[in-house]
Formats: sequence, structure tokens, C-alpha cells
Amino acid sequence: MGKGIIVPCPQERPVFELKDKVVLVTGGSRGIGRAIVFALARAGADVAFCFRKEQEAADAVCAEVSEETGNTVLAFRTDVTNPEERSRLFSVVGEQLRSPDVLVNNAGTTEDGLAVRMKDAWDRLLDLDLTTPFRMAQLALPAMIKRSWGRIINIGSIASRVGLAGQVNYTAAKSGLEGMTRSLAQEYGKRGVTVNTVNPGFLETELTEDANDFVRRYVTEHSSLGRYVTAEAIASAVGFLASESAWAITGQTINVDGGLVKL
Repeated sequence: MGKGIIVPCPQERPVFELKDKVVLVTGGSRGIGRAIVFALARAGADVAFCFRKEQEAADAVCAEVSEETGNTVLAFRTDVTNPEERSRLFSVVGEQLRSPDVLVNNAGTTEDGLAVRMKDAWDRLLDLDLTTPFRMAQLALPAMIKRSWGRIINIGSIASRVGLAGQVNYTAAKSGLEGMTRSLAQEYGKRGVTVNTVNPGFLETELTEDANDFVRRYVTEHSSLGRYVTAEAIASAVGFLASESAWAITGQTINVDGGLVKL
């Protein structure tokens, strides 16, 4: 498959209902985040998302989602690793919509390298991929607890299950995200808040476009379905977990990987 493929967001009837819910998605201008914004808006939610760099892509998402669904969708340029910008994001979303019912911690990155040579890349990646989701949850939880209803959905990776050479920082962050999910679920389940992680398998995004032929061949040969997953498949799992139908699912990690990791 070629590099730089943009995964389409085809129109399809959602199997979940999120009418009257407010959703906040981090990293929503492209890839998995973009698909999540589309899916949750189609399910009836008012969606806010943040992005760091790509204003044109964010504007396009807002225009396309609003035109298709008629629902409110707002985009905010935000560095979610910055405490002041995180707080400002929640304040603005609260003013223009209300405090989110659903938080999707999607923003993340990779910064690969051999462990013995890894210096600042460890701190930078864990700050965005692990610490920031926790800080975002801290900001979202008070309103969720007050209304006795909330959903926190973390986007992890199957790297947490297999461990990948050259990605010790990424693997550690995503493993930590699963542990954080279980603890938060235990703390706040009786307050009406569920917390889960969705682990995407291999799919075509900007983060994976440089994967070598061995990795690509391994995925197609060893996954149960024999194919890559799509951003829409990830978004469908997120939408279900965000809905009332998933009320009994919390503290779990769901691998959406076509059966690549069988654990």
C-alpha cells in the first residue's frame, strides 16, 4: 500500500446514540481522531476537538461534519501538554457547549530510537502519550461526577501487548495508559463514570507511513482477518464505548486490530 493514504470517512448509520452529549476529542484533525469526530457527530453528539498545527485540516473537518450532520463541531488550536492551554480548552468548551460528557484522549505521537541512545525523547513522548491523558481526565472528571455520568476513552496501541524494538518510550506510555484506565475505572465507576482503552492495530496514518515491508507483510499474514484495520473501525469502537449501551464495560482494553494480537 502506498504512503500518505487518507482514510475516508464514509457515511454510514451509527449503531450507537449520543444525542444531547458533548464530546471532547484530542488530536481530532486527522487520522483516527478525525474518524472519531465524524463518527460521534453522526451519532448525534456535539463535538469539540483540539489540534496543534493543522488549521486547514481542522477547518475542513468542522465544515464537513457540520454540513453532513447539522451538529455543532468546534475546533481549538491547543498544546495539550501545556497546563494553561489545557485549562483554557476546558473553559472555552464549557462556555460554548458545556463540560464534556465524553473525553477521548487520542492525541499522541511516536519518537523512535534505541534505548541506550534515548534521552529527551523519553520525556517528551511520555508527557504527551501518558501524562497528558491523565491531566485531561483530571479536568473532565469533576463535571462527570457531578452529573453521575461520564465516559473517558483512551486511545492506546497494540504495542503495549507485544513490545516493539526501537519504541521503548511509546510501548511504556501505552502500557501505562492501560494501567491508568483500570485504576480510574475502579475509582469512579460508582460515580457513573466508565473508563476504557481502545488499542488500534496497524493502519495507514502519518504515524505508520514509514513502516517497512517486513512489518506490513507480518500484519497481513498473521492477523486473523488478513487485512489492515481502518480509522473508522477504531471510531466505531469508541462510539460504542461512549454510548449508554456500553454501561457495563469499564476498566477494559479492547484491541481493534483484525485479530493480530490474540490476548
